[in-house]
Amino acid sequence: MRKFKTESKKLLDLMINSIYTNREIFLRELISNASDAVDKLYFRSLTDSDVQLSADELAIDVAFDKDARTITVSDSGIGMNKDELEKNLGTIAHSGSLDFKTENAEGEQASAVDIIGQFGVGFYSAFMVAKKVVVVSKRYGEDEACSWTSDGVEGYTIADAERENHGTDVILYLKDDADEDSYSEFLSEWKLRELIKKYSNYVRYPIRMEVSKTRTLPKPEDAGDDYTPQHEHYTEIETINSMVPIWKRKKSEVTDEEYNEFYKSDFHDFVDPLRTMSVHAEGMLTYDALLFIPGRQPYDLFSPDYKKGLALYSSNVLIMEKCEDLLPDYFGFVRGVVASEDLTLNISRETLQHNTQLRAIAKKVEKKIKSELADMRDKDRDAYEGFFKNFGRNLKFGIYSTYGQAASTLSDLLLFYSAKQEKLVTLDEYVDAMLADQEAIYYAAGNSVERLAKLPVVQSVLDRGFDVLLCAEDVDELCLQSMFQYKEKEFKNVSGGNLGLETEDEKAAAEAAAKDNEALFAAMKDALGEKVTKVSVSTRLTTAEAAPACITAEGPVSLEMEKLFAGMPVPEGGEAPRASRVLEVNAANPVFEVLKAAQEAEDADKVKLYADVLYNQALLVEGMPLEDPVAFANEIAQLMK
Repeated sequence: MRKFKTESKKLLDLMINSIYTNREIFLRELISNASDAVDKLYFRSLTDSDVQLSADELAIDVAFDKDARTITVSDSGIGMNKDELEKNLGTIAHSGSLDFKTENAEGEQASAVDIIGQFGVGFYSAFMVAKKVVVVSKRYGEDEACSWTSDGVEGYTIADAERENHGTDVILYLKDDADEDSYSEFLSEWKLRELIKKYSNYVRYPIRMEVSKTRTLPKPEDAGDDYTPQHEHYTEIETINSMVPIWKRKKSEVTDEEYNEFYKSDFHDFVDPLRTMSVHAEGMLTYDALLFIPGRQPYDLFSPDYKKGLALYSSNVLIMEKCEDLLPDYFGFVRGVVASEDLTLNISRETLQHNTQLRAIAKKVEKKIKSELADMRDKDRDAYEGFFKNFGRNLKFGIYSTYGQAASTLSDLLLFYSAKQEKLVTLDEYVDAMLADQEAIYYAAGNSVERLAKLPVVQSVLDRGFDVLLCAEDVDELCLQSMFQYKEKEFKNVSGGNLGLETEDEKAAAEAAAKDNEALFAAMKDALGEKVTKVSVSTRLTTAEAAPACITAEGPVSLEMEKLFAGMPVPEGGEAPRASRVLEVNAANPVFEVLKAAQEAEDADKVKLYADVLYNQALLVEGMPLEDPVAFANEIAQLMK
């Protein structure tokens, strides 16, 4: 036995136990090596007229023997002689593929060199599942075959062997099952098919395997009417992989049906995608991308288990099933594939060595998605509104979670319901329809468009001719506050602070009413205590037909935000932020005269009763919870006596 050097033993142990994190990739690595071997022979046929190959010679075969507990990966590639087995397999981290790629980096046929292997360590991933590995190889053009055998611990042996044709067989003798580790799972047709389809589906050469099938036998001529169809089981060699990636085909050569079937098959959806984007980029960084906007919202989109990302391929081999760095969170619903030969992979091929390449691709992908969404918004509004119903929340949360930094990308994609136009509008459409003297974008936040439309504060703004955006999702107000403004127009909550919409006459009338009834407002404030910060005359509700009172909020925490914070966990001993509530009384409503009469009669109990009723009614209108519903019910009953 030829011993591994001490340093080599340490490196081998490191590779088997540390470099690779997922043991199922052993098959990907062995198939990639086989593909490289076939590539080398194919390249030689392009440069050497003495090498004559037929198309059916270039293939990779995978087989398993459940009784012998072996998996065999065979190729019809260039093969290796004894010296090459010693050099390539006996010297850990030596890559014959990298040598080949370097030697043929120039010349007329350089573009045909697309070797996957670079580090010379992928082969040793076999020892994650195998207790012994035997390699039998015969170099093209030579008569003798040879074998390399190792247990991956002490060393290896090289001996003469028998192989009819050129190429290489890698035979894995699987480890015995243990309590926590089952290796027998790889000794099944469905598992090997699954791994081939998952990692090596687009290797350019056929990956063949003997598969089991069932067929119906012909009905015998003498069979009666009660004949039961008979079936037989048989096996045949089948090509498992697709070979030609759909993203490398010209868009004009692929039908919508083919794109849809690829999407549904690879991304496990039962609904056609809403939009398909095909990108082919050449230059400093060459890559292909095939992106899909789903036609429905995944059931787990907002669950902690949802993982965004695009499938990342290099040399037609799956490197990462979901590369999160290729998508910003707000476009996390997009599915698809990115493939590039220019990526600098790390030694395990499971992650990237340098993020600059990935960032460059991600930036282009983000730009493409934004462009596609903007095109849908402008040219197919119905489809876009359907998209926004499914994924608009992602865009809004994207602005909030980036503290407004993503607003430049996302703000023109947002839709909100217009109370005035009674339909969804973009912020551009709202601004374009603004009155000449309108200084802000007005919105109301709540949990229902229908309820928001009936709010007295919304009606008061509409009565002045201004539109109001009705924001019925909990993230809406957080999104708008993160943007602060749009096209130099500040966002203002119609239930917040002073909107400044009152006329000089209305302002003067409110000031006069407040001055004349200071004692009344003070008594109402005392009756309500800490529930409100003050009671004032409303400049929003100024007509007899308007509501008798409303609740507004001063400061940064709005009424809707208070409801949102109330549903969140708070630290022990702390409390959720509350809005500074203001009870605004409509001095033009007949109820105000009743209040004044109670105050003039010095009936403090009645003033308190009326203050409580108006306050609780205003809370109900705003969709706020009552602190004591039983007390409120009793107060209503008392008024009815």
